[in-house]
Amino acid sequence: MGKLYNRPDALLLLQDGTYFKGKAVGKIGTATGEICFNTGMTGYQEVFTDPSYFGQIMLMNNVHIGNYGILDTESESESLKIAGLVCREFSEIASRPQSTQTLQSYFDENGMVGISDVDTRAIVRHIRSEGAMNAIISSDTSDIEELKAKLAKVPSMAGLELSSKVSTKEPYFMGDEKAKKKVAVMDYGTKLNILRRLAERGCYLKVFPANTPATEVLAWKPNGIMLTNGPGDPGAMTDVIAQVKSLIESNIPVFGICLGHQLLAEANGIKTYKMHNGHRGINHPVKNLITGKCEVTSQNHGFSVNAEMVANNPDVEITHINLNDNTIEGLRMKSKKVFSVQHHPEAAPGPHDSTYLFDEFVAML
Repeated sequence: MGKLYNRPDALLLLQDGTYFKGKAVGKIGTATGEICFNTGMTGYQEVFTDPSYFGQIMLMNNVHIGNYGILDTESESESLKIAGLVCREFSEIASRPQSTQTLQSYFDENGMVGISDVDTRAIVRHIRSEGAMNAIISSDTSDIEELKAKLAKVPSMAGLELSSKVSTKEPYFMGDEKAKKKVAVMDYGTKLNILRRLAERGCYLKVFPANTPATEVLAWKPNGIMLTNGPGDPGAMTDVIAQVKSLIESNIPVFGICLGHQLLAEANGIKTYKMHNGHRGINHPVKNLITGKCEVTSQNHGFSVNAEMVANNPDVEITHINLNDNTIEGLRMKSKKVFSVQHHPEAAPGPHDSTYLFDEFVAML
């Protein structure tokens, strides 16, 4: 394969008509989705395989992407989940001796379309100003009108249910089956590191499909319930919200992460809303209102919980806030052993400041 400067031309077109010219990476083709950006300096493989990013074109703020290649054990799911990649510099070689392949070969194998050699800072500034929007990447054609027509058919992320597309189709187990503590994991698009964090704390896990009825979950007689991360609009998951409400009423300890946090809010009558451009990165400051301490956190979400509705709910209180914009980062119920966080305590990638939340959950079981 030739060097990057021999790659075909590619074009990125945003929903508002703004476009950027660059070079093709990965598979030659066309990709659509909601464009968002991640500020993390490392961890691109974990980001690209995170099911929460399903349906999204990922712009990486870090200049160099692909430089340390791919390592099989660093994936957060069984396949790539992003819809496409936008980056400044794309490395076709892997400098890490342990890497099993280059990012280019990984993209080729998985049919991933991307674009490089664009001004990512300009694109990020545009998204921050104008908000998250749909976009299309193409190395097939540079016909703007043709691409506009394709882009017009892409649905908005608002109101879109995507969890069922990435959730497991059949239940499966993880951990020591002789363990004393059993945790039912509701897979809305879980990252593997959530499962690892629970298993390494002595929990035996049964991972259920997202649409599993609460009665089936409770029939397994779990000691605790984990509501995982995942993609899409939580408000569109009405059937799942009803099941979450039943799981809460069982009085079994419940821990929600990201989409799980939003579903817990919805189950308590607290609405969620689509953010202007979301939080995605590994350096977001969060204050724990219980301890008064600040945590540097890993984040990936485009929806948030309505603060006014939390304030009007006598049984729910805020436990964590984002210090950049004061959005809600954690909730707990006063009457039950039920709590959740908007950020990712399992990290992968990111700092481990919030790992203690898994300890607190296991202590409740």
